[in-house]
Amino acid sequence: MLGRRFRSPDPCPPLPPHAPGMRIGILGGTFDPPHAAHRMITLTALRRLGLDAVWWLVTPGNPLKNTNELPASAARAREARALARHPRIHVTTVEEAFGTRFTRMTLEVLKSRCPGVHLVWLMGSDNLQGFHRWQRWTEIMKMMPVAVFDRPGSTFRAGTSRASIRFASSRLPETAGRSLVTAKPPAWIFVHGRRSALSSTAIRAERKARH
Repeated sequence: MLGRRFRSPDPCPPLPPHAPGMRIGILGGTFDPPHAAHRMITLTALRRLGLDAVWWLVTPGNPLKNTNELPASAARAREARALARHPRIHVTTVEEAFGTRFTRMTLEVLKSRCPGVHLVWLMGSDNLQGFHRWQRWTEIMKMMPVAVFDRPGSTFRAGTSRASIRFASSRLPETAGRSLVTAKPPAWIFVHGRRSALSSTAIRAERKARH
């Protein structure tokens, strides 16, 4: 995929409601399965960043992980919608419709499809640890503001990660959450608050053990 342009099989895939001037957070992941920590991060983002909405981007699969046993996107999206239960949380499988494989490509399409909308990428601190392994990760940081949410067991390692060191001068104080969304990237904050030890990996392991 490196160096190749994406090609969307659908010239006009549907997007959740949006309009110029709106402040929208993007939380991407396989959501296999979705869990309360996803919702906790989302509600914190809505409040602390002053967002109008958060889109849960249910991806076809993580390029860095084995997806042989990954349920279909539609099934994971249904489970995510059942969990979300909030008028400002919108679950979408639009990445599959775009035909993109990497986050950078997906965000590039979203920015082009949502002119005038203020987009901010949301991620857990556990993902920040390995963020430098993502395809063209520095371009993601330069593409839109990023909010990193504290997760158990990764607070210190995330703070000393390659990504946090590389963009140390672009880190804003946590109190600047509401201004982050309209800040010129690269710009990011680390958000502390309520934490949940839940993880999709642990839930899958528990389910497998029961069967």
